[in-house]
Amino acid sequence: MGEGRKARIRVFEVAARDGFQNEDVFIPTPTKIEFINKLSKASFSDIEVGSFVSARWIPQLADTPEVYEAIEKVPGVRYWTLVPNLKGFERAKAVGARWIAVFMSASESHNKKNVNRTVDQSLRELGEVIGEAKRSGFEVRAYLSTVFGCPYEGAVPVARVIRLSARLLEAGADLLSLGDTIGVADPGQVGELVDSLRTAGFPLERMALHFHDTRGTALANVLAGLQAGITSFDAALAGLGGCPYAPGASGNLATEDLLYMLHRMGYDTGVDLDRAADNGDYLQKVINRPLPGRYHAWHMAACRHRIHATTSTDQPGGDLSCRNSSSAPEKEPSSI
Repeated sequence: MGEGRKARIRVFEVAARDGFQNEDVFIPTPTKIEFINKLSKASFSDIEVGSFVSARWIPQLADTPEVYEAIEKVPGVRYWTLVPNLKGFERAKAVGARWIAVFMSASESHNKKNVNRTVDQSLRELGEVIGEAKRSGFEVRAYLSTVFGCPYEGAVPVARVIRLSARLLEAGADLLSLGDTIGVADPGQVGELVDSLRTAGFPLERMALHFHDTRGTALANVLAGLQAGITSFDAALAGLGGCPYAPGASGNLATEDLLYMLHRMGYDTGVDLDRAADNGDYLQKVINRPLPGRYHAWHMAACRHRIHATTSTDQPGGDLSCRNSSSAPEKEPSSI
């Protein structure tokens, strides 16, 4: 992007939706509310808070209406919810949501597994949802999954990605997130795709990239996207999440890893990395197992060392905040 003033990077925090939906146990509603409120206090400007997909398919997020209504709405923060169809949109509208995300896959097989629709059926249905949402004053984000590869079909042609991206933007989507659902992308592939989008006339400021770190390439892919002109990225605290309908799709790009790299490179995200890292520590206590984020693992270890040093010497243990490192959620989840 050159040596001049660097663009501000927009980070979409998705752990409370894309992360929690993959858990085997139900995260209690008060814990979800507390976690999202912590994200707001860490100065995230875009937070996914839940899904209006049928509880039959995503039971972990069945309490999204209660969560949405109870969270603290901080001015300037956009609280996104996932909606699959017009019924889901009406449910989102009923609780006062104003930012929604719709979703489909670039590959036929994954789309059938994920939403039980052909790609063309999804385009028609999502066109109706987007149109109704825009008429109601909503901002709409569209997810296009399996852009870099499908667990059932393998490689996905760039021409198909461009065609479907164009259809979603033509339908009225304000933003488009292109997903590496199974973590197969490499930096060269990312650069080639973004260059193809630019050549086709797509506005890159309306595009985001969503990477999984399945094979350890997520940050390298972000760097390739940055160099190609992308300024929006999805991530999940501590690397929580994946995709329940994509075999082998392990954790999302860890937010703390992303923030650390961007801040060190001189990019502004507006997010407080210290608070975000503390929230990752809190999240691990909620989930009750080690989470894969690399910065997260370092922060957990550093905070344990600081707490031990402070307890032993009664002296400050460095510049780490460690706000949540010695305390569990206010009420421990009974099912975890």
